[in-house]
Amino acid sequence: MYNIYVVGFYDIIMKNEKLLHILKDIGLEENEASVYLAGLSLGPTTILKISKSSSLPRTTIYGIVESLKEKGLMRIDLKGLKQLYVAESPEKLDTILENKKLEFKSKLPDFMALYKLEGGEGSIKYYSGLKAMKQIYLSTLENVRKGDEYLVITNEKKWFELDPDFWMKEYIEERAKLPCITRLISQDCDVAREHQKFQNNYNEKWRIFKNGTSINIDMVLTKDKLIIVDLLPPLNTLVIENKNIIELQRQMFEIIWQSIPE
Repeated sequence: MYNIYVVGFYDIIMKNEKLLHILKDIGLEENEASVYLAGLSLGPTTILKISKSSSLPRTTIYGIVESLKEKGLMRIDLKGLKQLYVAESPEKLDTILENKKLEFKSKLPDFMALYKLEGGEGSIKYYSGLKAMKQIYLSTLENVRKGDEYLVITNEKKWFELDPDFWMKEYIEERAKLPCITRLISQDCDVAREHQKFQNNYNEKWRIFKNGTSINIDMVLTKDKLIIVDLLPPLNTLVIENKNIIELQRQMFEIIWQSIPE
């Protein structure tokens, strides 16, 4: 009987250890996990009993309980003049996991920005939103040397309407000061045709697709970057730095350019 008791007690300890590890993996501190498990096993209880069950000093239990309350894992019930500490259902842990999942999704662009293409020959970075897009466009104006090509395929109307003042004053006018060769191909629209009239003022050369071509992206190709922007919300931007891909896109741009009459 003694051996059976020892084995059974050992199994309980091992089971609790596994549950503690799971709770810590979810995001609870070790003391929080211990107090929460104690609360689950005791039901509505007192600080003294939680202290004994978790082997933690009573003085530290109060702060841990408050932390668990903030996470929605424990509450305090009043029974007469007595306070009882109650662990919430383990189903509440699912809320914590869901919140962590949402937090991860919000940070996914940051992870994608670190993603490396296979073989280490370049990188691919992913961004979202207008603010990030503007930063990327401005970055393409850095380190431009004489004779560099700056190639664009766009829907000028959709692109320009995102922030006319920024594009004209902070981007296009600044790009015009650079010693690069800028060529643009746009979907046929009133904005593109008006812009084309002033191409010499901005050191540009323009071609416009035949009427009927529909584009929802803006593509910028420099000597070391390929930038692809989805002009529809949430305005995702992809930045690719890979020599082979950039060269392929440059050749494709040239084929399209030559196929459109001046």
